[in-house]
Amino acid sequence: MSRIAQTFTALKADNKTALVTFITAGDPGPELTVPLMHALVEGGANVLELGVPFSDPMAEGPVIQRACERALKFNVGLKDVFGFVREFRKNDPDTPVVLMGYANPIERIGQTEFIRCAKEAGADGAIVVDYPPEECAAFATEMRDNGLDLIFLLAPTSTTERVKQVAQYGGGFSYYVSLKGVTGAGTIDTADVARRVAAIRKHVKLPIGVGFGIRDGVTARAVAEVADAVVIGSRIIQEIENSPPDQAVDAVRAFTTTIRTALDAR
Repeated sequence: MSRIAQTFTALKADNKTALVTFITAGDPGPELTVPLMHALVEGGANVLELGVPFSDPMAEGPVIQRACERALKFNVGLKDVFGFVREFRKNDPDTPVVLMGYANPIERIGQTEFIRCAKEAGADGAIVVDYPPEECAAFATEMRDNGLDLIFLLAPTSTTERVKQVAQYGGGFSYYVSLKGVTGAGTIDTADVARRVAAIRKHVKLPIGVGFGIRDGVTARAVAEVADAVVIGSRIIQEIENSPPDQAVDAVRAFTTTIRTALDAR
């Protein structure tokens, strides 16, 4: 059983919702990435998504776009991201780490090499925004054969056929994007999320995480009523963006704690 599966199984046994958090590797500076990862766990995060900086992050709103721009000024790339995971694993052997990004950096080094490096570093899976399930069956199989989960996005516009493809090829958990648009945009309609998640569960047996637009404990708690995980990214990046670098770690830990407290108060 993968670290991701173990985490969701343990949380379900305790009747708890997983908190999945996102930061961009290298933002606001490379030296803070690993301390921020540990701060998220200390604040109550159960799964970490570590964004691979990319020059054209098509699914991201302006907040995460700016995070990518800051990281790219330090020339942070995929090799550095593997290094951050390796460093994180020295003190945390248990918390799942999912690499999140786009196809281009993976294609540059090759899918097999990406899998080898991710596994060696201690990552647990990947979300590749522009890898649709119908085009990466072989990649999903190779990931699974190496103990890594390939996690797919589902959206309000996803067809039943797409949901079935995700059920066939996906691993770890399924990530439902609650809004039509980019990260950090709009306000979640929790009633609509409940209907969509119920429809997805008819075909997908994996845990379902919901993200895009969750910004506070109230929204997180409402989403947790229907989802197995709450995913927060842009709001955490804003904490980093609005804090002096020497205070960013403490700010992220404090914010994550407020979300974890809200989830546990259900």
